[in-house]
Amino acid sequence: MNTPSELERRVVKKAMWRLIPFLVVLYIAAFIDRVNVGFAALTMNHDLGIDPYTYGWAAGIFFLGYFVLEVPSNLMLVKFGARTWLARIMVSWGLISAACAFAQGATSFMVLRFILGAAEAGFFPGIIFFLTFWFPARYRARVVALFMLANPVASGVGSILSGLVLKMDGMAGLAGWQWLFIIEGMPSVVLGVVTYFKLVEGPSTAKWLAPEEREWLENELNTEAAEREKRHKPRILSVLTDPRMIAFGLIYLLIVTVNNGLVLWQPQILSSYGMSETTVTLLNALPFWIGAVAMVFWGRMADKTRRYRAFLAGACLITCSGLVIAALGHGQPVVFGGLVIAAIGGYCVLPVFWTQPGAYLTGAAAAAGIAFVNSVGNLGGFAGPYVLGYLRSVSPGFVGGLVFLAGCAVAAALLGLITVPRNQHTS
Repeated sequence: MNTPSELERRVVKKAMWRLIPFLVVLYIAAFIDRVNVGFAALTMNHDLGIDPYTYGWAAGIFFLGYFVLEVPSNLMLVKFGARTWLARIMVSWGLISAACAFAQGATSFMVLRFILGAAEAGFFPGIIFFLTFWFPARYRARVVALFMLANPVASGVGSILSGLVLKMDGMAGLAGWQWLFIIEGMPSVVLGVVTYFKLVEGPSTAKWLAPEEREWLENELNTEAAEREKRHKPRILSVLTDPRMIAFGLIYLLIVTVNNGLVLWQPQILSSYGMSETTVTLLNALPFWIGAVAMVFWGRMADKTRRYRAFLAGACLITCSGLVIAALGHGQPVVFGGLVIAAIGGYCVLPVFWTQPGAYLTGAAAAAGIAFVNSVGNLGGFAGPYVLGYLRSVSPGFVGGLVFLAGCAVAAALLGLITVPRNQHTS
């Protein structure tokens, strides 16, 4: 493995510091708006007459809207540019998220959740695609890990913030869960406006890079793109039927089923042990903070060794072990420890997984392929909450749901071992 030159280290470091912190802030806003329904449900379900089965539908239907518009949205990003399209996405989802505060019942809430998913479609795969404009393939796992710090950080920060906002119950005649949607939705609108003026489309327009730095980065990225084009010759329509992309979509579906099932039901799992709302919101944050630290380490090690196949499968099996402990354990400490282990594996798998689709695609085909994988995968965002809601409605406790998620984690590990090459060079 070649040692990076001083120029390479300098350029990559500059790009990381200029782009990743801002993108993390955007993703934090997106993720909070996506999962705050889990905390709103602690009181909203009673107010709107939503039972566990219906809540599973309402929580998951977001991802059906996401699925429908994912690929078209990413192709619009190619046409209009990342700056314009990501700004549009953020403004629209912020307004719709805030509008969820005024749902009058289960039906109207489900409609708003579906529209919210459609509005947010393209954000995450758009960012993943955008990162390919800036970072050579050999840096992607660690870069995606840093970007996806927003996921566990948002879950942790959102957990604490949601607990505080819920205490505003009754203020100005609004319930705490209504304030939750309003206060956590409006920052996305502001950030959308900032995105339009701040985001830099690519190295050629980055004034903060010196001429020789721009030249090196553009040459590196163009060389990689040419190599991928020569090896795989991807086309937009063929990407949607490519067996490898379909397999990646299925792997991600299983990963998202597990992660979103946990994120959206974990507050209620903890609450089932008789914990107060304050205790739930504080404890719920801990697995995500631990997962954040582990994810960065896991992504760096995967890039260093290039053993993406082993790191992907290993993270899935860690998740499975934690879910089994949580399902079969007795007492709060054991169950909570299992949830922590599950969160570690669930977050570690993400940066490793997202090195894969872009390793075979370039240009508009990459935009379509990444969006396709993400859209198929995010059907798991519907499946996880829905199946856990169904199992919770037909049996006491959460054992059945946790065992189901453990099975999904094992399936993802096995499919990853089949799909990802043993020896892979992504540069």
